[in-house]
Amino acid sequence: MQKIALVTGAAGGLGRLVASKLANEGWNLVVASRQATHLSEAFGERFLQVEADCSTVAGARHILQVCKEKDVLPTALAHCVGNIRLGALHRMSEADFNDCLSANLISAFHTLAAFVGSLRDARSPGAAVLVSSVAAQIGTPNHEAIAAAKGGLEGLVRGTAASYAAAGIRVNAVAPGIMETPAAAGIIGSSVAREAAARQYPLPGIGSPDELAELMVWLLSDKAARVTGQIWALDGGFSSIRPLVK
Repeated sequence: MQKIALVTGAAGGLGRLVASKLANEGWNLVVASRQATHLSEAFGERFLQVEADCSTVAGARHILQVCKEKDVLPTALAHCVGNIRLGALHRMSEADFNDCLSANLISAFHTLAAFVGSLRDARSPGAAVLVSSVAAQIGTPNHEAIAAAKGGLEGLVRGTAASYAAAGIRVNAVAPGIMETPAAAGIIGSSVAREAAARQYPLPGIGSPDELAELMVWLLSDKAARVTGQIWALDGGFSSIRPLVK
């Protein structure tokens, strides 16, 4: 049976890695992004490419409608859409806060709803993995907006996993610390900032998006067939143990 996975935010750094690893594991892919040119730059003419804004109901449904018209049923979803908006609560603009919620929570809700709806119509099992953040688990200065968005995403994961477990639909999330991605470039752009960020983790260093992509692909695989409703931390121990202070 053909294995088909949908990767949203596929033109971004993490999305490209996840898509590559899924393809290497034998998955056929549907890749989605807000910009068709970004998809063609990333993947050439490979895969079914869909331009859509999945932070809207219409955009998320459009992706699955295109799949239906092409007689393609994704049974795995890697939702890689997101951004980082840092700043103290009392200084953050309404526009930045709304953008953070839209990219990190609202897009996840609408995409997951469309994906689950497609599986239910086909009476098919499936699996989804979303991306949270260590900031949803432990208070981190200037992370109020992203913590609120990702905290909501983690609640969405658990609730959806509970609702659809009986239908064989699994839903999990990964929760990284700071990663070596374009989205984090503004935070660790200088050597001083990079060293300070690396020191805050019990296992010092900056996370690798390649490792995160590996975990996401595993969670979508049959090897994780008994795993659902879980938030998998990949944060060097940041959210659970105290670093040794010398």
